[in-house]
Amino acid sequence: MNNAVLPKREISNTGLSVDELGFGCAPLGNLYQPVSDAEAVETLAAAWQLGFRHYDTAPHYGQGLSERRTGDALRHLQGGEYVLSSKVGRLLKPAGYCHERHGFISPMPFDISYDYSYDGVMRSYEDSIMRLGLDRIDILYIHDIGRMTHGEANDELFKTAMDGGYKALDELRSQGLVKAIGLGVNESEVCEAALKYGDWDCFLLAGRYTLLEQEPLATLLPKCQESNTSVVVGGPYNSGILATGVKNTSTPMYNYMPAGDDVVNRVARIESVCQQFDVSLAAAALQFPLAHPSVVSVIPGLGNVSRIKQTLELFRESIPVEFWQTLQDQKLIDEKAPFPGSSKPGNSYA
Repeated sequence: MNNAVLPKREISNTGLSVDELGFGCAPLGNLYQPVSDAEAVETLAAAWQLGFRHYDTAPHYGQGLSERRTGDALRHLQGGEYVLSSKVGRLLKPAGYCHERHGFISPMPFDISYDYSYDGVMRSYEDSIMRLGLDRIDILYIHDIGRMTHGEANDELFKTAMDGGYKALDELRSQGLVKAIGLGVNESEVCEAALKYGDWDCFLLAGRYTLLEQEPLATLLPKCQESNTSVVVGGPYNSGILATGVKNTSTPMYNYMPAGDDVVNRVARIESVCQQFDVSLAAAALQFPLAHPSVVSVIPGLGNVSRIKQTLELFRESIPVEFWQTLQDQKLIDEKAPFPGSSKPGNSYA
């Protein structure tokens, strides 16, 4: 039985609405630690019962494992009321069994090859449909295009993605095979660049518009408002530090590596304000991005039932406006950032 209804927001002008709180399926690909098949089934069943309807996966997550598990959970719903996103840009190829690849401790005997071409994106979409065992993907993102992943090779790969990959996505959208298209990336600059090449419905931006970072407020987000491109925020905890804090952990993680002193000190100051107002740091991190009018959803990774229940509590935690104002007064969030309960429009830089 569905125990809750999560609030929804519409993506661009697609008619597709997503939960403000989504379910990130990367942990179900055994990210950093194994999740048993039984635990994956239990976790996805609990997510559905507790009201989650927005699921995000990718071929990269466990080299196909996350897609297989997500599809197995959703298949019996026979096209029910869920919204599912997956990604293109990586193809899987047989590579033998190994203990770990790319941070995923997965039993799947595949490795990845990047392919952002028209044919590569079409094949990736078809492969995902088969792995999922579903008849649809609602949102399709080009995955991890950008310098953070590809370095100097990005110029050529980006051109391929915009010339070929975008054409494939646009055709899939025009044919009604997907309802929305975008990028799923960890850097805002590549989203800005992509806006010049096509009509994008949404960007899944991980870790760049958070309680700790608001640079896109002055760059990408005004352009998204102008182009009516929605933003889904992934990585709201900046890969860990905004969930654990810094006072009770020996090695806080930021951007998938141990945090530097500047980041640790800034988070320590935010934690002090949290203690002053009796606010959970993780709750503040989860709720903050949703105050911006371009943001339609925030998607943390969820790998077990207890994490799901805890995340729902954080999402619903009451946070006084004075808390956010204090963060702003102490220059711990951008002075022009909209926050929950504020009247700021969110496009002050435009």
